[in-house]
Amino acid sequence: MTETLFTPLALGPARLQHRVVLAPLTRMRASPDGNMPTALNAQYYAQRATPGGLLIAEASPVSWQGHGHPNVPGIHTAAQITGWKLVTEAVHARGGVIFLQLWHTGRVSHSSHQPDGATPVGPSAIAAQGTTMDKRGQAVPYELPRALELDEMPALIDSFRQAAANAISAGFDGVEIHGANGYLLEQFLQSRSNVRTDRYGGSIENRCRLHLEIAAAVAGEIGADRTGIRLSPWGVANDSGEADPLPLYSHLVAELAKLGLVYLHLVEPRASGTGKADIVRDGQPSAAQVLRPLWPGVLIDAGGFDRDGALQAVADGRADAVAFGRYFISNPDLPRRIEIGAPLTPYHRPTFYGGGAAGYTDYPTLDA
Repeated sequence: MTETLFTPLALGPARLQHRVVLAPLTRMRASPDGNMPTALNAQYYAQRATPGGLLIAEASPVSWQGHGHPNVPGIHTAAQITGWKLVTEAVHARGGVIFLQLWHTGRVSHSSHQPDGATPVGPSAIAAQGTTMDKRGQAVPYELPRALELDEMPALIDSFRQAAANAISAGFDGVEIHGANGYLLEQFLQSRSNVRTDRYGGSIENRCRLHLEIAAAVAGEIGADRTGIRLSPWGVANDSGEADPLPLYSHLVAELAKLGLVYLHLVEPRASGTGKADIVRDGQPSAAQVLRPLWPGVLIDAGGFDRDGALQAVADGRADAVAFGRYFISNPDLPRRIEIGAPLTPYHRPTFYGGGAAGYTDYPTLDA
């Protein structure tokens, strides 16, 4: 039987009733004091919850050092855990399944976000090119990061393990490790941002080590069947990009597969701008098509999909589920609209990041 977007799918202990997934989307609407989720965030996620539908909640720093944007929710304090409970309870009340994305921004943070104004950290003292966002939300140049010391690595890995435990305490059904889009884990992965000469640099095996150690630590804490990971092999976000990504990511995916994680979430090249712009990258291969043979588990594909493309990706076996971002923002009932072929409400990019209800919880459903 050919599987479709609306064939049920086992996802560890969870059973999905459809395969239209909410991608993790930074919206910058947590409380500015303590970076805690609020009732408004709970309303937003509940609007997008469906029985047996998977929502991947927005990237959430695993420590204060991991922060790099204003008003993003964390998952490293008791108050943040309490705030996230508002969200998970609201989603579960509608029968939804919800994972949390675990995040460390690394070198693309800014000292204004760091404890005591410290320098952001990265694998090596190499600044990204371009601008980032300071604590006030103003565009500022990337700073020269401090290279993490070898003796700091165990605590970094443990911060992801503890964040995963916190997520389960907050009621999440699982977590997704953010290994994509030019943030800390991908900074270690790619040769343009990692020129270390220790066990975390140089060879492909060494550059993949941090992904694998964090994935093993998180899976050991909460179970591999509740642990997913996101990668962007052909991405260029935040001054990332490997000249020849295939050998690097083929090795990484094959090694991750040995850990038995519940899913692999891939970002396609056409989504390499991560929400800042619509980018077309012709001539790049499909990440899912290339890496599917190396991944025996559930594969979620993301990046600029429309209805027909998503239906086709699942029908031809390239992906088991498809994650939507921008159109899930502007269509809280997106799974239903895709199922019946209803028109989609356009999204409004200026309200993606920061603000209140406008562009967040005020998009209409079909019924409305």
